[in-house]
Amino acid sequence: MRLLSIKPNVKMKKMKHTLILIFIVVSGQLFANGEILNDSNAAMKIWEATPEGIKFKKWELSPAGKKVYASEAKIRKSLREFTNIEAEVTSLSLPAGSRLGFGMMIRIKGDDYILSFGPNLNNDFERLKRLKVNDRISIKSHSVSHAPKYAYPIIGGDYVERGSEILYKRKPRKGGC
Repeated sequence: MRLLSIKPNVKMKKMKHTLILIFIVVSGQLFANGEILNDSNAAMKIWEATPEGIKFKKWELSPAGKKVYASEAKIRKSLREFTNIEAEVTSLSLPAGSRLGFGMMIRIKGDDYILSFGPNLNNDFERLKRLKVNDRISIKSHSVSHAPKYAYPIIGGDYVERGSEILYKRKPRKGGC
């Protein structure tokens, strides 16, 4: 009879220890992330005081900057959920002076975007090079960025298909997520 009363206590102790361990790990992660955020915010404040930071802030408030942010807002939900975005190819080259690697111009919901794939190190873009202006494509992406140098949001090309043919799928980084 005594053995039966001991077993639940052992299980309860194990459960308590497990919960305490989980609490410690989660608390440590939250604390560490808070410090990283504070460091990032401090670095951002320092950068904003530099000539480049001041120039960027002015661009953000300009009509051109506001237009770029409005275009980003149109696709933000699709980026966050990594869902298909229907687009039309408007140019097979990037704006003059661009240093974004391989890419093209696309139109989504009436707004123009840069679709950038980065440098072509492994010759992965052969299927993309077969696209023509006015082709309809479906893209998926996790990211969009912007820079005062460009009058368009820059979508990171993660996945592109035309019809049911996959033209490009970004390979996961080795040793990463």
